[in-house]
Amino acid sequence: MNTRRLTLTLALAAAACFPPGAYAQADKATINALEGYFDFADANSGTIMAEQLTAEDYRKLLVLDVRDAGQFAKDHIPGAMNIEWRQVFAQRTKLPKDKTILVYCNTSSFAGQVAMALRMDGYENVRLLHGGYNEWKAAGGMQASSRAGKKS
Repeated sequence: MNTRRLTLTLALAAAACFPPGAYAQADKATINALEGYFDFADANSGTIMAEQLTAEDYRKLLVLDVRDAGQFAKDHIPGAMNIEWRQVFAQRTKLPKDKTILVYCNTSSFAGQVAMALRMDGYENVRLLHGGYNEWKAAGGMQASSRAGKKS
C-alpha cells in the first residue's frame, strides 16, 4: 500500500514537469491510490482554522512549518518544527504517526501538497491550517480562538 502511495506521489511530481500539451495516462495503481485518497478526504480536507485552536491545543499538536528556513527564522508559530515543503516527504520518518500534525505555509498552497502526500503515505493524522501563516497571524495568532469568542 505504501509503495502505491509513493508511486503516486512520484508520478504526480513527474507530471508537473511536463509542458501543458503533454499528458500521460495514469496506470491502474495510480488511479486506485487517487480514488482512495479522495474517498478519505472530507469536504474541508482536514483543514482547521486558527479560530478553532486554543493555546492549549497547540501543545497537543506537532506544528509543521513547511516554508523555507529564512521565512521560518523571521517568524513562525511558537513551537513549530521547520522542514521546507520540498523536503518533507523525504524526511517523513521524522514525523509521528501517533500525534496530529498541523501543517502550514504562508497561504496553504504548499502545505496542501504536503498534507496530500503524507496522507497518501498513510499519515491519517495530518491537518492543514486554513489560510496558512498569513491568515493565522491576521486572525490573532495564538489568541485567535479567544478573539473570535469575544466577537460573538
